[in-house]
Amino acid sequence: MKLWFGKWTAIAKESVDRAAIFAKFLCLLHVTNTYIFSPTLVYGPSMLPTLNLTGDVILSEYISHRLGKVGPGDVVLIQSPENPRKTITKRIVAMEGEVVSFLVDPSRSEKSRTVVVPKGHVWIQGDNIYASKDSRNFGPIPYGLIQGKVLCRVWPVDCFGSL
Repeated sequence: MKLWFGKWTAIAKESVDRAAIFAKFLCLLHVTNTYIFSPTLVYGPSMLPTLNLTGDVILSEYISHRLGKVGPGDVVLIQSPENPRKTITKRIVAMEGEVVSFLVDPSRSEKSRTVVVPKGHVWIQGDNIYASKDSRNFGPIPYGLIQGKVLCRVWPVDCFGSL
């Protein structure tokens, strides 16, 4: 009886040790995915031709914007100001204090407006101005809505690389 009980004790100890290693791995995966970087599927016409209409998988990091290391030209993930459950992908065009001139409705007229980006905000636009809802529609975006900076495209493989 003792021999049998000893075997089960060793097996139980080994199982607990392996479960602990697996739990630590899951914690590391969660922290990495939530606070450092993660893959994200993005799709839609607003960033054509930079991103594909049918979808790309991009690798985005979540540290730069917290350190103030994003600027004009960077492609970022932003919590939509219209629908907080939605994340949008756009390019930063201007930072706080900069002046932006833009076409109000590029498909219908040549009418333009000029705006100074207020403190704590950024001006974002999609690369496809004809099919993008961006700062031209809802104004400057609070810096706090930036969720991450796009590092590179990882899928499709033939388009792998930085944006």
